[in-house]
Amino acid sequence: MEVEGTLTATSLDQSKSNPQKFALPVDSEHKATEFRLFSIAKPHMRAFHLSWVSFFSCFVSSFAAPPLIPIIRDNLNLTATDIGNAGIASVSGAVFARVVMGSACDLFGPRLASTALILITAPAVYFTSIANDAISFLLVRFFTGFSLATFVSTQFWMSSMFSPPIVGAANGVAAGWGNLGGGATQLIMPLVFSLIRDIGAAKFTAWRVAFFVPALFQMLSAFAILIFGQDTPDGNFRGLEKSGDKPKDKFSSVFHHGVTNYRGWILALTYGYCFGVELAVDNIIAEYFYDRFNLKLHTAGIIAATFGLANVVSRPAGGILSDAMAKRFGMRGRLWGLWVVQTLGGVLCVVLGQVGSLSASIAVMILFSFFVQAACGLTFGVVPFVSRRSLGVISGMTGGGGNVGAVLTQLIFFKGSRYSKETGITLMGIMIICCTLPITLIYFPQWGGMFCGPAKKKVTEEDYYLSEWSSKEKEKGFHLASIKFAENSRSERGGKVDSVTRPDETSQPNV
Repeated sequence: MEVEGTLTATSLDQSKSNPQKFALPVDSEHKATEFRLFSIAKPHMRAFHLSWVSFFSCFVSSFAAPPLIPIIRDNLNLTATDIGNAGIASVSGAVFARVVMGSACDLFGPRLASTALILITAPAVYFTSIANDAISFLLVRFFTGFSLATFVSTQFWMSSMFSPPIVGAANGVAAGWGNLGGGATQLIMPLVFSLIRDIGAAKFTAWRVAFFVPALFQMLSAFAILIFGQDTPDGNFRGLEKSGDKPKDKFSSVFHHGVTNYRGWILALTYGYCFGVELAVDNIIAEYFYDRFNLKLHTAGIIAATFGLANVVSRPAGGILSDAMAKRFGMRGRLWGLWVVQTLGGVLCVVLGQVGSLSASIAVMILFSFFVQAACGLTFGVVPFVSRRSLGVISGMTGGGGNVGAVLTQLIFFKGSRYSKETGITLMGIMIICCTLPITLIYFPQWGGMFCGPAKKKVTEEDYYLSEWSSKEKEKGFHLASIKFAENSRSERGGKVDSVTRPDETSQPNV
């Protein structure tokens, strides 16, 4: 796919002379500068609500099986190894899907990308009802898990709709409320199962019929995105490309600038041990409480649900904290916040594996859930600034890293009977602490890193983001959107250090 169309300063001036009217105040990119949670204003807040609801539905579908495992394993004669393999399958499929989703968002927009994936994976949820052995159960969980890649489109969409100073909060709330599905399904599926059984269905029939509920919910969310969604504040990708307001980028260039940015790889690794751990815990926590403390299925489901339900405040809190740290300390504050919170999550995970009483386990689990999920929000407070041109690829790499971490964690600690669940949880906590350390290596020349400030040779935000475009592309004006983003991202210098470490630029970039 070749780059098409030419953007000029003249067309940019024309768009400024005919500004669109938005319900929310916007910056020069028409991204919202305020986040009004209970608004459904088009296009910003409508995109927010469509994104988190659709991601929520995919989370419910992907983790609908774990709360019913005690019933399903009896019906299908599943062993501990079969259950472990199915858990791994449920999160491994999204590794590749998330990378592909990132590229699809860059090229086609989050609206079409997320709708296509949701509709493609919905049949797998329906087919769960006809699984009759360990292999078929593993396969439906594998293909259903692809839908978790909608996380990437959610984060891409929020980064396209909300201005840099509030993008951490927008990403955190959207993803946090979507991840809430991992906890809600611990309540929803046992309830649906019980209702169907009470109507008169046999136990081994009721769990199968129950899967029609998340499947239908998932399909309805896809149609809502297609009908009511919009890719950017100014319109959909296809329309903007036809009008010449947006260049149609080359896949090779988008992919290259994404995979060659080392910051994306570090964030992929560290995200594997916050979100990846969250996915692993979603798969094992109900069974852990059910078996270790001899609880009833419904009781174990309620306790397990609190882990995922914490996302309603924990991940948004991480995004809000990231923005607050950036307002005072800039990008360096975002990085410090991420490292501290994720490391504390690892410590609490170790403690969770060591406590032996039910009440203490519940208390520590809730604290652990808050910190590990807040770290996810903090991660995507950093991601939007790694690359402007390859935002989708970076988001996909980071999101895919989360699934890789989940697969490795399940494979090493929770597959079969090599470790008890409590030992696996303890070792998982140690892994979190170790794999969080590479955050110290992330450095932005225009803003600095955790232990040092900006480069001595003055590097501006324009220098950083315009380096992704060739001289020929700049001549055609393809870099103009990056200039706007660079201007709006100057807030990442931080209020406290800006006047000391970075003098204001008075010269305008050559466009």
